Amino acid sequence: MGSVTGEYSDHNNLLSPHENHSSFRNAGDCHHIDYRLLKRDYHHRVFVNRSLALEKIKCFGFDMDYTLAVYRSPEYEELAFQLMVNHLVSIGYPQELLLYTYDPTFPTRGLVFDTLLGNLLKVDSNGNILVCAHGFSFLKGSEILEQYSNKFIQRDDTERFYILNTLFNLTETYLYACLVDFFINCSEYSRCQAGFKSGDLFMSFRNMFQDVRDTMDFVHNSGILKKKTLGNLEKYVLRDPRLPLLLSRMKEAGKVFLATNSDYPYTDAIMNFLFDLPPGLKPGTSHHSWHSYFDLIVVDTRKPFFFGEGTVIRQVDNESGKLRIGAYTGPLQHGVVYSGGSSDMICDLLGVKGKEILYIGDHIFGDILKSKKRQGWRTFLVVPELARELQVWTEKSALFEELYNLDIFLAELYKHLDSSSNERPDITSVRKRIKVVTHEMDMCYGKMGSLLRCGSRQTLFASQLIRYADLYAVSCINLLYYPFSYLFRAPPVLMPHESTVEQIPLDFCDMDVFLEKQQNHIQPTNGTHQGSCNSSDESIEEEEK
Repeated sequence: MGSVTGEYSDHNNLLSPHENHSSFRNAGDCHHIDYRLLKRDYHHRVFVNRSLALEKIKCFGFDMDYTLAVYRSPEYEELAFQLMVNHLVSIGYPQELLLYTYDPTFPTRGLVFDTLLGNLLKVDSNGNILVCAHGFSFLKGSEILEQYSNKFIQRDDTERFYILNTLFNLTETYLYACLVDFFINCSEYSRCQAGFKSGDLFMSFRNMFQDVRDTMDFVHNSGILKKKTLGNLEKYVLRDPRLPLLLSRMKEAGKVFLATNSDYPYTDAIMNFLFDLPPGLKPGTSHHSWHSYFDLIVVDTRKPFFFGEGTVIRQVDNESGKLRIGAYTGPLQHGVVYSGGSSDMICDLLGVKGKEILYIGDHIFGDILKSKKRQGWRTFLVVPELARELQVWTEKSALFEELYNLDIFLAELYKHLDSSSNERPDITSVRKRIKVVTHEMDMCYGKMGSLLRCGSRQTLFASQLIRYADLYAVSCINLLYYPFSYLFRAPPVLMPHESTVEQIPLDFCDMDVFLEKQQNHIQPTNGTHQGSCNSSDESIEEEEK
């Protein structure tokens, strides 16, 4: 198919293992191969949790918001925040709230709001509290223990704890902090455990939460956010000229569908903007309608219900944007836009099933978790924050290295001690330094720290990403840098007994011999060792599931 462009193509620069193997050995170390030199530039990488053979994918599905349509940050969040504050003031909240402005360095995805105590919590997959903020004040360990026994929450208590997992939730997260901060500093109100009092009035954190949730729904469902967005698309939506190229190549490799919760008029306006790229894919070619890039278009999907029983499927009038009466029961019609339906309908209309579908979205729950658990689709999570995560990971490597060395130093202190030892090494300074380095690392990401970790501990969001997303990347555009025959191989996940115990090193000095053996191993045979080949194929097949 050729490369993307001279600017974007980097896979032609990959080293040939037969010709350049000496260049990817570490200098002076014939036992170690620096595999990082065999990888694509990390900006273009797709990261793998579970192995996936791209040639087995017969259908590519897309969400629209924050997946195909990437909203500019922080401009879009600033707009949504201002609209939400305006609405709260209109229903009786103090005018002083209008003085707050959105701070993109504060919120991160995956936080939990405690509707009983009004705290924003960053937790791990088991519910252990990593960070706790009340308004804009961060609680110390002792303060957290006073409110949460063992610094732990019951995550399955959904009546009390609400997970803010989506990119749309960023403004909501910041608004909770603003409201708590306002009432703390308002002389008319006095603090109590579950909220604030002013005379006979009681503002509970639960009521505050419900008001913000209702406001969030109003801003989205009333159309006011959509109207403002469409009024200045250049300001709020990022247009990528590589998008039509990606979809056209995908359509050559399989079927492509769009499944979005947005209504048709908004979807049509956004997609027209994204695909309005003169003069088409190649010089001299005519411009293509955005509809032509998809075999099936479904709006108003109401995910995550879409992945269960779904709703009634109806046809959309492309001219008026209105729904036609009656449920649609016919075959797939190209050029027709559908409303509602279910994921089962997608499979039936396109003639595909389960693991033949790769669904690409940004919503860990509505797009990824439900499509994986209920349908068995392969999943690709778009994580825009990954750009910042990778930047910190690469630029602040000295901090990660220091944390690693502190762990080694700690182990050395105890190396020659056993159960008979009465000696107690003083590790006070080491523990303090670990806390300082961890905090410094977190602050590189923002005030709430990293989306994926707190020091050496993974967040709830990270654990969900690992569990439910087969692939993930900064953008779906990164798929453009891989051939459709590509085998995404997941790196081995080492358990502590494997990652901390050294193995006997293999001698790779004679790389030519090693590569020749590998080449001979994969040569096609005429029935020889057929049983072992089938066994190997089955093993790979199982790993790719």
